[in-house]
Amino acid sequence: MRALAALGVMLTHVAFQTGATGHPVLGRVWERFDMAVAVFFALSGFLLWRPHAAAARGLGTAPRAGRYLLHRAARILPAYWIVVCTVLILLPNAAHTAGFRVWVANLGLLQVFVPFTLTDGLTQMWSLSVEVAFYLVLPLLAFVFMWVRGRRARWRVPVVLVVGALCLGWNFLPVPTPDGIHADNWLPGYLPWFAVGMLLAELADTEASRWRRVAGNRWIMWPLALAAFALATTDLAGPRGLTHGQPWQYAAKMTLGAVIGFGLLAPLVLRPESRHRWLESRVAAMLGRWSYGIFIWHLAVLSIVFPVFGIIPFRGHFVLVYLLTVAFTLPLAAASFALIEEPIRVWTRRRFG
Repeated sequence: MRALAALGVMLTHVAFQTGATGHPVLGRVWERFDMAVAVFFALSGFLLWRPHAAAARGLGTAPRAGRYLLHRAARILPAYWIVVCTVLILLPNAAHTAGFRVWVANLGLLQVFVPFTLTDGLTQMWSLSVEVAFYLVLPLLAFVFMWVRGRRARWRVPVVLVVGALCLGWNFLPVPTPDGIHADNWLPGYLPWFAVGMLLAELADTEASRWRRVAGNRWIMWPLALAAFALATTDLAGPRGLTHGQPWQYAAKMTLGAVIGFGLLAPLVLRPESRHRWLESRVAAMLGRWSYGIFIWHLAVLSIVFPVFGIIPFRGHFVLVYLLTVAFTLPLAAASFALIEEPIRVWTRRRFG
């Protein structure tokens, strides 16, 4: 699922840069593949909240905050820093405008807080900045949820739902920001998508019920996710292109993204006995291992594809550019996993436990 989300993010970026989003019908579909970010965030919410949800019911022990943060840093930062340095040094459009502020903001994953620091080859990293903010906040959330453990654990699901629902109103708040910064790109605005994963983590250990059987039915939930995606291609989730929408459109997009994330993941989490031949295949597993590399490298590759193959940006060739970007990104992602991500993860686990 993470690999599919990474390829979906790549698709929407290729669509924008080839002008495919200008198509009167399919354009809205291609640009709304940015909803793949909802799947990324929901997966993170589920995987990282799962130990805390289980520990609250006496089914395990949650990791200490220091160990958890160390492993998150080892998983994310080394490969990311290599991409940032490569892009800011070697990619012409980025290197020519990469001043001190751009370097610091990108190396520190502060792009959503520092104006005009999202640069060519790295613009997708705004979502990684949000992701890391969630990593940092999660231990605080776990501490707050300490009061709903044991017999009170039944209240955890309602509390998660309330937190997610309250954050849908984030964009209605008059948060002052400088030019070039939008507060709707901060963690509170996207917390509903993480909350979907947290909700699934809480439901994973609850007793079976009719509601859970329905939520775990792929023939119900996957069409529901598809319907939410179809609605997201309308003005309900915002205007065409990169135009900033109204607060109610932002709230609608967050709601639809939450439905997409929940609908896609719930059958996998709540019905683990169900088999999924393709998702369990070696190819899917391989792409899943490479998914982080696909995400962090694909825009740099896309920037190079245009000049190398003599293709003019925003002038078509959507399918060709997408296939070329996939073809050149996958080897980079494989190398990133084999040479950087996995060795550092293994070393960190052996060295620090």
